[in-house]
Amino acid sequence: MDYTKKIVYQSNYWYNDGLRKAQIRDMSGAIVSLRRSLQFNRENIAARNLLGLVYYGIGEVPEALVEWIISKNLRSYNNIADYYINTVQASARELETINLAIKKYNQCLAYCQQNGEDLAIIQLKQVVSSHPTFLKAHQLLALLYLHTGQYTRARQMVRQARKLDTGNELTLKYMHELTHQRGKQRRRPGKKKEDAVEYSLGNETIIQPKHSRVKEMASHLAVANIFIGAAIGAAVIWFLVAPAVNQSQNERMNEQMRSYSDQIKTLEAQVSAQTRTLDNYRASGEEVEADADQAQTTQNSYESLMTVVDQYNSGEYSYAAMADTLIGIKRDSLGESGQSRYDELTDEIYPAACDTNFSTGTEALDAGNYQGAIDALVKVVSMNAGYNDGQALFDLAQAYMGNGDNENAVTYFKRVVDEYGDSEYAKEAQTNLDTLSAAAADASSDDSTADDSSADAGSSGSGPSDSGSSGGSSSDTGSSGDSGE
Repeated sequence: MDYTKKIVYQSNYWYNDGLRKAQIRDMSGAIVSLRRSLQFNRENIAARNLLGLVYYGIGEVPEALVEWIISKNLRSYNNIADYYINTVQASARELETINLAIKKYNQCLAYCQQNGEDLAIIQLKQVVSSHPTFLKAHQLLALLYLHTGQYTRARQMVRQARKLDTGNELTLKYMHELTHQRGKQRRRPGKKKEDAVEYSLGNETIIQPKHSRVKEMASHLAVANIFIGAAIGAAVIWFLVAPAVNQSQNERMNEQMRSYSDQIKTLEAQVSAQTRTLDNYRASGEEVEADADQAQTTQNSYESLMTVVDQYNSGEYSYAAMADTLIGIKRDSLGESGQSRYDELTDEIYPAACDTNFSTGTEALDAGNYQGAIDALVKVVSMNAGYNDGQALFDLAQAYMGNGDNENAVTYFKRVVDEYGDSEYAKEAQTNLDTLSAAAADASSDDSTADDSSADAGSSGSGPSDSGSSGGSSSDTGSSGDSGE
């Protein structure tokens, strides 16, 4: 199997995998598989159209339209993407509703960053109601419910999110967190109905509690009589019992304080756990974003590589034009086979492209077109930093110096001295470095003088510049003096 057939086979394999996952509503897995399919073959129309449908299924309508438009541009005839685009565009009201929902969702993100969870929850309810398939809105609302302790509502929202995408990693994390938060709430025992006594008085039925006020009063009088009779004994006993009673009360108070302290510590631990969980969610969101950037880089590199392959096979493009595309490819983002093909192309294309760009750069440098020289020589250095034993680096440094970019000039002059010290360019590079260092020192001294001078000496502020120029002349004079010795 040749290289082209292998790429097509891999693309079709991942398309079928994405189709299988989409059929069971594993939308996240389907997106990953379909993107891999397009990395191998960006002109796989079936994979691109299916990717658009998957995005549409989780409420990402703009992303879906992008994929369908790309598909239509790749194949303008007999393409079902036309039907998808026309169907979406036919309902202007629906598009406006989706657009408004996305704007509200972005506003909710801003509310969350400003600790406005309540406002975000109110807004997200409207978003979910108007755009029921918007997966990100369901997830964010579930997270806010979870963060504010509304676990029942959070669980309901997570279930809805999972119906939209069964394999979404973020949704599964929320479900796991809710499982840990679920606990049985103890129900307070209800008050027993007060026992009552029912009796008849003539033709009337009277209902009253067992302990009537009369009986209570009688009992109170009896107790009072007892206390009056035992007043002296109670007084004596009080002095013996009171200390023990006070000690018992103190122990109960201490026990209550310890209980309250334990409860506070438990609540603090729960808050800390929730905070860590939220931080983990944010970190995971950053990791997902980084993975998405890496996937995009890989996709771009493969697309650029396939472009160069097509250009090389056609024989209609110059090596310099193909090299411009190869320079932008991140080799490390390619697979083993992709890196092998990349190395073959660079070995074939770069030497001739270096010659062409070096010739263009040196001609521009001689003509005083420093920016043109920089544009050409940067490409040479990117392809082969050691081109012509360091001459490309030296000429690039000269172009930067001529263009007034002394910082880059110093960088490349140092590379010539450090990496090609035995070359014919190293001595001249060191001389230029000394000149740029002296100029930088003079400029620093002039700035200090200008800061210390008074306001009315503004006209003399140009003096250091003039003296700097004369300093250059004196340097020449010094050189003459040395030659005289």
